[in-house]
Amino acid sequence: MFAGIIEDLGELTSTQKEGSNLEMVFAAAFAGELKVDQSVAHNGVCLTVTERSNSDYKVVAIDETLRKTNLGSLKIGAKVNLERCLELSARIDGHMVQGHVDTIGKIEHIRDEDGSHVFTISHPDEGHFITVEKGSICVNGISLTVVDSENGKFSVAIIPYTYEHTNLSHLNLGDSVNLEFDVIGKYVGRYMERLSR
Repeated sequence: MFAGIIEDLGELTSTQKEGSNLEMVFAAAFAGELKVDQSVAHNGVCLTVTERSNSDYKVVAIDETLRKTNLGSLKIGAKVNLERCLELSARIDGHMVQGHVDTIGKIEHIRDEDGSHVFTISHPDEGHFITVEKGSICVNGISLTVVDSENGKFSVAIIPYTYEHTNLSHLNLGDSVNLEFDVIGKYVGRYMERLSR
């Protein structure tokens, strides 16, 4: 479980295909504090640490993860939003994030608002992919608040700190982002789908 508060901007340093899986090595400031079997969110994708050193660590992404997220398209040197799993004694400053990406979104528009930025993101228009104004959404692992909500599209406003300390500042129009919708909204959406059958 995560909160969507990014701890570090890691860097993908190497990859190795192993059958349908992809081994990925990330350099991160907190690598030396990790333990094997620990969960870390990578652009919002929960992966398990399999090896570590003081400067980097290895995780494995299975084929399903590569198909449903943007991790498989990352190039060496890519900056990735990283968050270690929650500790029960810590404050939850974002919202409850599972690290289970629902779908890939696409950056449709970026508007500079004199320091802050507004991103408009499109996504598949499926019944259980629900956003509401002032509700929560997780974009590349970042807990954000929805500004505008439409079917298949929403916008979020990014404060300067978040823009500077996450990989949002590296994104361009047309780039893909991992989306995890609010878990309560997903349950409500699925329930409403079943009622309409």
